[in-house]
Amino acid sequence: MRRRFLALVCVPAALASACGALPGSSSGGRQTVTVWLMKDSASQDFLRRFTEDFEHTHKDLRLDIRIQEWTGIGPKVQAALSGDGKGGPDVVEVGNTQVAQYVEGGRLTNLTLESMRDWGMQQWVPGLAEPGQDNSAQYGIPWYAANRVVVYRKDLFEKAGIKAPPRTRAEWLADTEKLDTGGNQGIYLAGQDWYTLSGFIWDEGGDLAKENSNVWKGTLATAAALRGMDFYQRLQKLGDGPVGADEEHPPQAGVFAAGKVAQIVAVPGVAQAVVQKNPALKGKLGFFAVPGKSAGRPGTVFTGGSDLIVPRNTGDRDAAVAVVAALTGAKWDTELARTMNYVPNKTTLASAVAGEEGVAAMAAGAAHGRATPSTPQWAAVEADNPIKRYMTKVLSGGDPRTEACRASQRITEQLAPGLG
Repeated sequence: MRRRFLALVCVPAALASACGALPGSSSGGRQTVTVWLMKDSASQDFLRRFTEDFEHTHKDLRLDIRIQEWTGIGPKVQAALSGDGKGGPDVVEVGNTQVAQYVEGGRLTNLTLESMRDWGMQQWVPGLAEPGQDNSAQYGIPWYAANRVVVYRKDLFEKAGIKAPPRTRAEWLADTEKLDTGGNQGIYLAGQDWYTLSGFIWDEGGDLAKENSNVWKGTLATAAALRGMDFYQRLQKLGDGPVGADEEHPPQAGVFAAGKVAQIVAVPGVAQAVVQKNPALKGKLGFFAVPGKSAGRPGTVFTGGSDLIVPRNTGDRDAAVAVVAALTGAKWDTELARTMNYVPNKTTLASAVAGEEGVAAMAAGAAHGRATPSTPQWAAVEADNPIKRYMTKVLSGGDPRTEACRASQRITEQLAPGLG
């Protein structure tokens, strides 16, 4: 999840002509709909065009779009959901894995009917749709997605005689072994890149945690989860990634830019940072979806991104729903994806980004994406993160099952205190 220090700012006049007006107030006979969107989720030009189009087609509504910072947004949203609705937002962008913490206490509008009847929920990217549910009711509406792909050096692949990116995990291991020679790392994979590990665990049919009879328990010690860790271990050995650090310590973009790494697992946007650090790599970087166990299906990946929610205390449910419908509908969702290099909210819209190699690779992976366990307590797991410690122990020679049991116990203690 992206979290930065909260700073509520007004959008330029082109987006909100009466920045100081009270949310929900009328202007020129129009009902104001207050929308909280996160910084950098959409460009100002996109928001200007969307606002003009929406207000043209909804003559009785006016948009008041207010941009938020990710850091500190949780308490701000919680306060807005718990208030009387006066001066608060009617639509809020939230991280896909945050929906679970906001739905508690019945503070969100149930949008299941609209999702089934009007919005084609069957085609939604699963890593966005599933975290937006609670007891089969849909509260979070998918907006956009992003996930990791393999960023690779085309020239090093060619030098190693690899004519096309691998399509299976077995091919990926074999190719990476070929690349791990002559002073080059086959892959730079930090020892604590737990998001990447999660994908391998899911690919094997395992989970980080499972719910049974309304109780969550850690499940890293299952046979399936251990197979995922085994693949991670075999792949990680084909490079010099530190076993006791994650992908940001040091930032893997800088390591990749140094010129002795054939592959990293990252969002495609990392390529821009790599080229900025080493302009000699311009035109030499390519992208492919994380391979799966078989050639017909890319690997499962952690899917991040945003959903839109409607607070239950909104002053105008119909107006809020109209904004959600427009933002997440095919027209503006594909426009957002093209503008910001995101994955659209539906697998059926993937063709909209087919012309961009990195985004197309993301879209292929997102079709089989997952999110972290949908429970408000998962934030406590990430804060403590026994998964990282587990990975370091195994990569340092520890017994996988023993360490997985310890990590699973700690996860259970965080999700269900008293049961660990």
